Order: sequence, then structure tokens, then C-alpha cells
Amino acid sequence: MGRDGAMYLAGGFVGGLAVGLIVWSQQTRRYRRDLFSRRKLRRLAALGYLRGQHTPDNVRLLRDYVNWETHEKLRRRGQRILRRMEASLA
Repeated sequence: MGRDGAMYLAGGFVGGLAVGLIVWSQQTRRYRRDLFSRRKLRRLAALGYLRGQHTPDNVRLLRDYVNWETHEKLRRRGQRILRRMEASLA
């Protein structure tokens, strides 16, 4: 593989990474309001969004979510995010 081939390969990798990040960001924004959705992936995306949004309203929302969630892994993730959020607001 020549120098041009390596450049195309590196450019393709960086481009693919950028597209992947953009798509994930859009999905996270789209699903951030789906904390109580029937779909686990949407709830996971909503948790990911809320993880960075430390507000008293989100603490109350996460408390409701943790009490509502039936899937054990998602409930534990919600509890971890809630504890971190409470500690940062204390």
C-alpha cells in the first residue's frame, strides 16, 4: 500500500468515526425524553443524556424512574447516575 492508500484509509477511518459520533449524538437527543419508554434502548439513551444534566428536576425524575424501572441493569445504572447527581448538587 502506497502513501496515497494509507491516506485514504486514515481518512475513511476518521470519517466513519465522525459519522458514528454524530449518529449517536442525534439518537441520544432524540431519545432523551424517552426515560419511561417501553423500549430498553430508548431508556438507556435517555439515561445517557440525563447523566450530564445535573438539575434538581432531573434528580426528582430519576428517583421516579428508579422506582418505576423493572429491568435490573437499567435500574442500577439509574441509581448510579442518581447518586452522582445528588452528590454534585449537595
